[in-house]
Amino acid sequence: MHELSIVCSIVELASQAAQGRSVRRVTLEIGKLSGVEPEAIAFCFPEVARGTPLEDATLDIREVDAKARCDVCGAEFSTPDMLSACPCGSRQFQRLLGEELNIKSIEVEEAA
Repeated sequence: MHELSIVCSIVELASQAAQGRSVRRVTLEIGKLSGVEPEAIAFCFPEVARGTPLEDATLDIREVDAKARCDVCGAEFSTPDMLSACPCGSRQFQRLLGEELNIKSIEVEEAA
C-alpha cells in the first residue's frame, strides 16, 4: 500500500509549511489515472496525522478526470482509462490531466 507512504509525505510537507501552527484543511488533487486510491489516502490520513499539526485537519480530496490532446487531429478528449483512443481513432496523444497528485492547498490557523 504505497498510499501510506504518500500520506506520510503529505503530513510532513504540510507540517513544515504550517511552521508550528495547526492545520485546518489540506486539499489534494488526485488524477484518476495516477494509480493512487483516494479511499486509501482518506483511510490512512487520520492515523498518520495523529500527534502532528494536522491532527484535527479536514482532508479534502478532489479527483481529476483524465484528458488528453491528440497529436493527429489536435482534439482534446476524455481518457477514462489508460487504453483510451481519440475519437478520430489515434492513440498518439499527450496526456493533459489525470496523472497528478498535488497538494492544492493547506489552510492553517492564523498566527497569534
